[in-house]
Amino acid sequence: MIRWKADRGLEARMLLTMFLLAILYLAFLAVLVSQGVSNMVIIIIMGGLMLLQYYYSDRMILTSMGARIVSESEAPELHQIVSRLCAIADLPMPKIAVVNSSMPNAFATGRNQKNAVVAVTTGIVQRLNHSELEAVLAHELTHVKNRDMMVMTIATFLSSIAQLLVRYLPFMGGGGGGRGRDRDSGGSFVVVFIVSLLVWVLSFILIQALSRYREFAADRGAAIITGQPSNLVSALMKISGFKVPTEDLRRVEGPVSALFIVPALTRSSLMNLFSTHPTLEARIEALQRIEQSGAI
Repeated sequence: MIRWKADRGLEARMLLTMFLLAILYLAFLAVLVSQGVSNMVIIIIMGGLMLLQYYYSDRMILTSMGARIVSESEAPELHQIVSRLCAIADLPMPKIAVVNSSMPNAFATGRNQKNAVVAVTTGIVQRLNHSELEAVLAHELTHVKNRDMMVMTIATFLSSIAQLLVRYLPFMGGGGGGRGRDRDSGGSFVVVFIVSLLVWVLSFILIQALSRYREFAADRGAAIITGQPSNLVSALMKISGFKVPTEDLRRVEGPVSALFIVPALTRSSLMNLFSTHPTLEARIEALQRIEQSGAI
């Protein structure tokens, strides 16, 4: 078992992100209340959905990806690798899932270390050698070790609420009862729509920034757990150059893509501000610095 050094940078960023999001959403709720939205409606809808998201997010993600939990007899190599890595990282054994997809990728989900799931696609198992697959799994286990999955789950849920309001408010009309009331109702909808849009954009930027840093942190963790940063470099280069089939892209559109070890689709024209992952070049450079420093 290794002596794990907590990533204070990641912890500080997660705390700051949640703090800023809390302020953002308290202001958001205050605007909703001021515009006549019932307190009970807000509590029931947002509270109920948050509980569902917290306790069932892993099942929803696995279902959306078509992932299947596999036993040790069904996937002995995967279980053997993960079991050994968990012993090194001092982690409880997570459930292991397999996605029948040619897209080479992997992700971790779950609300805490005792309720974690590490999933891999059939494509990544076929494409990587044993050492590379081990490095990828160590990366995903680092997400579990760092507990950043729970933060991402809560953060993406709150952002999704604002996104839904932005999407569907234009189709909602004000109530009847005279021109004055119609005017007031229309003004309220405009205010809620604008505030929802601002909350969605700002929370999106905060989440993307945290997502990029947590990938760097997971890369460092994989290097520490395996002691071989070059294996993760090799794995990232292999799976980043794979052309993703159209049917696989449709499956991972939306928030799920942020969970992968590499994005399912990269667009060089997009600014880094709006990317869920650091660039491949930046990740490789960071891993090479770790190896050259002799810190592992």
